[in-house]
Amino acid sequence: MAAVAGISLDIADGEFFSLLGPSGSGKTTTLRLIAGFERPTRGRIRLYGEDVTDLPPFDRDVNTVFQDYALFPHMTVAQNVGYGLMVRRVGRRERSARVDEALHTVRLDGYGERRPSQLSGGQRQRVALARALVNRPRVLLLDEPLGALDRKLREEMQVELKEIQRRVGITFIFVTHDQQEALAMSNRIAVFNAGSVEQVGTPDEIYESPATTFVADFVGTSNKLDGELARAVFGDAQHRAVRPERIRILHPQEQPAATDHSVAGVVRDVIYMGAETRYIVDIGGAGTMLVVQQNLASSSTEVRAMAGRQVRLAWAHTSTLSSRQRPTVHVPGEATA
Repeated sequence: MAAVAGISLDIADGEFFSLLGPSGSGKTTTLRLIAGFERPTRGRIRLYGEDVTDLPPFDRDVNTVFQDYALFPHMTVAQNVGYGLMVRRVGRRERSARVDEALHTVRLDGYGERRPSQLSGGQRQRVALARALVNRPRVLLLDEPLGALDRKLREEMQVELKEIQRRVGITFIFVTHDQQEALAMSNRIAVFNAGSVEQVGTPDEIYESPATTFVADFVGTSNKLDGELARAVFGDAQHRAVRPERIRILHPQEQPAATDHSVAGVVRDVIYMGAETRYIVDIGGAGTMLVVQQNLASSSTEVRAMAGRQVRLAWAHTSTLSSRQRPTVHVPGEATA
């Protein structure tokens, strides 16, 4: 069975391009193919027009940052960052200048003499990033580099990593299974599923106009409307979906707009989450729908009091995501950057 089959990606110079998908979908295998750690059985890999399919990793103008950092514990930060330059026999003076430049790029000025054990998780990640950047590759490959960080630090590093990419101006190819991470950081995203690419597009295209049911379900949260639930809303059982944040909660007697879909229900559960509240609404025994609303003015007492109330849900026709089948035609091609 092929790990990836029939994919064709064209990645622009200076782009922050993410490979997004669940575990086992083929995204890391694709990254390893670009890096040269794996060989494709079909197709070619081109880097700025040069066919690098048969070149070993050290002869490709790429560097890789891994999730586990892979820092040498017995070396200082500066020695870790400059190791690749030393292997390439770069002179000591130039090596020192480039290490200082790389540490400045990742905002670690003054940390050169510390050991990895003296750094936080976020700082170790930045050292790994500096070590990759110091060789001045044309493409930087990042294999879930933020996966070992806690949520708050991960969100901070997302902003910082994107800013670093803007400053250095090189192509970043970023592997992640985190949908919000990909949406927040990428110029474009390739959504992987079972070894194939379901859709390639900008974050807003992926989220607002998913090409397949899988993309709609995997990227963000969607209410699946099919069977009895679809009949309750649309009068037929065709599969559709709607994002929970697109739905408004109305008084049961309030009339929706002429351009709205609507359905009556009862609030079964209220989940208060600080900045937002999630409402689970029972649609007359046909199923439930999730509604997410920002807590702009409501107190926790007010939102919790919604439990058990009859309501009407409404959303614009344009917010309904129609069911589309997964593409069946993929042209075996080239992964290019």
